[in-house]
Amino acid sequence: MTHSTPGDAEPLDYDPAGYDVPSAPLPPDDEGEDGDEALRREAGERESSRASRHWWDRNADDYQDEHGEFLGDDRFTWCPEGVDEDGARLLGDPAALKGADVLEIGSGAAQCSRWLAARGARPVALDISYRQLQHSRRIDLGRGLEPVAVVQADAAVLPFADGSFDHACSAYGAVPFSADTARLMREVHRVLRPGGRWVFSVTHPIRWAFPDEPGVEGLTATSSYFDRTPYVEQDEQGVATYVEHHRTIGDRVRELVAAGFTLLDLVEPEWPEGLEQEWGGWSPLRGEHIPGTAIFVARRNG
Repeated sequence: MTHSTPGDAEPLDYDPAGYDVPSAPLPPDDEGEDGDEALRREAGERESSRASRHWWDRNADDYQDEHGEFLGDDRFTWCPEGVDEDGARLLGDPAALKGADVLEIGSGAAQCSRWLAARGARPVALDISYRQLQHSRRIDLGRGLEPVAVVQADAAVLPFADGSFDHACSAYGAVPFSADTARLMREVHRVLRPGGRWVFSVTHPIRWAFPDEPGVEGLTATSSYFDRTPYVEQDEQGVATYVEHHRTIGDRVRELVAAGFTLLDLVEPEWPEGLEQEWGGWSPLRGEHIPGTAIFVARRNG
């Protein structure tokens, strides 16, 4: 598998003219966002990793344009339902974060890491996408801040020594795109110190049984919850351009326990009253009936 590590990466200079990605209309059910064919088929580690790196490099600008206002520059939000670490405290007492080494996995533009740094933590933001990390540098330069430490790497092969971090977190990053999340969990366990927390949010697994639509069509189950076949978008040559992997709630719990974690909590946020903003398949209508997010709160055993 090809992985980009700190030694491989070029300086993260931001060139706003370097990636002009035109917006596209919403695709029909059998097409991906780039007009690629959408289907369920097997996709291994190498194919999934390559697809994620290229897709996020290609779509990072549009993603930040569309969701940047909601995410903010230094907001730590776990999900489209708007659960913020300020109130949720899933990583523990914010005062205890001062001086803590925290790894953000699948960081995007490192908004969560910037929140952590403001509370005295020493965050490292890791993402597979070079372009997403360029957006992190853009935000830091625009605000005149000391840049957040960033690393381009695959989350399943973390380029850090054992016991490097006090905590790890991921807000919708990396986990859904990894073909071997059991391995990813072991890697996170390896780089954490005993007692460290590993908190991550993902699309609630039950959503895989329903069409990813915000309207009434997204309320009728059309697939088996137990079908773990990946969702793949592929080009005309059959090359995967986007991959997501499904695991059930039970799968996630078993992965965590097998890796050496204790599950402390499983948060299923309800849709908040007054939030009218849609985000992909997230909407007030669907949020009223089925959960959209699952947040796993785990602790590394000694």
